[in-house]
Amino acid sequence: MDFDLEHHYVPTNGITLHVVQCGPAAGPLVVLLHGFPEFWYGWRHQIPALAAAGYRVWVPDQRGYNLSAKPSRVADYRIDQLGADIIGLLDAAGQPQATLIGHDWGAAVTWWLAARHPDRLRRVAILNVPHPAVLGPALRRTPRQLLKSWYIFFFQLPWLPEKVFRRHRFRFGRGALRGTSRPGTFSSDDLRLYTKAWAQPGAVRGMINWYRAAFRQGRRASPVGRISIPVRLLWGRQDAFLQPELAQLSLAKCDQGELTYFDHATHWLHQEEPAAVNRLLLDFLSTDTTVTHQAQAPI
Repeated sequence: MDFDLEHHYVPTNGITLHVVQCGPAAGPLVVLLHGFPEFWYGWRHQIPALAAAGYRVWVPDQRGYNLSAKPSRVADYRIDQLGADIIGLLDAAGQPQATLIGHDWGAAVTWWLAARHPDRLRRVAILNVPHPAVLGPALRRTPRQLLKSWYIFFFQLPWLPEKVFRRHRFRFGRGALRGTSRPGTFSSDDLRLYTKAWAQPGAVRGMINWYRAAFRQGRRASPVGRISIPVRLLWGRQDAFLQPELAQLSLAKCDQGELTYFDHATHWLHQEEPAAVNRLLLDFLSTDTTVTHQAQAPI
C-alpha cells in the first residue's frame, strides 16, 4: 500500500518544526533525523519502505534547516535544545515511546537522547556517526581524523563560512554531497531540491550554528554515558569524514549493540545502498531479541 507524504508544522520546545509524516496513523512511531547539510528529503528512500511495513514515520527538518524555525543565537543549537525538540515531537504525536534513526548530526542527537531519555525510546539506529565519548578523543589523538574534520574548525569563523557556502549557487554544498559520495548518488534534480532548502532565509547560518554550538559547549557539556537500549550501527567504510574504527569503538559503549559495515559505501550509505539499509532497519525494528556487542559480516 502506498501512503502520501503529509507536510505538517508541529510546535515543539518553543519553536515550530516542519515535519513530513507518512504511513498508517496507528502504526508504531519511527522518527528519522537528518544531518548536515540535508533536510527531510535525505530519507526519501527509507520513508516509503518504513510506511509500507506499517510504521508511522515522522521526518522533521531539524531546527535551522529548510522550512523549520531558525533561531538566531548560537546557544539555541546546543545538543540539549536539539534533543528537546525531538522529545517534544514525541509528545505532539501522543506517543510515550518511539524508535529513532539518525544520520550524521541526526545520529549525534540520537546518541544523546538514547543516553538521556532511554525511557522514551524503544531502540535506535545510528548511521555513520560515533558515540560522543569516542569522537572527542579521536579528534585529540588521531591526526588522520583531525585532518578529516577540518571543516568543523572552519565553521567556527564568523560570517565567512556562510559566505563561502552561498557562493556560486551553493557550490560548496553541492560539492560536499557529490564530492564525497559514490557517482550517481545525488541526481541533478536532487541537488536542485537541496539548493532550494539551503536558500531558505537563515538556513545556512542555522545549519552552521550546530557546529559552533557544539564547539563552544565543548567539555562543559555533560558526558554521554553508556547506552542501555538496543542500538543498530550501520557504517560506510569509505566515509570521507570519519574513520571506520570509530564504529567499533562506539559499539563498545552499547549494552545491546549490533554493527554492520558497508565496505563500498561512503558517509551517505542510506542513499547509496537503500535496499540493504532498509532491510537491516526493518529487521532491527521487528525483533525484540537482545544482542550484545555483535559485529556482522560486512556488506
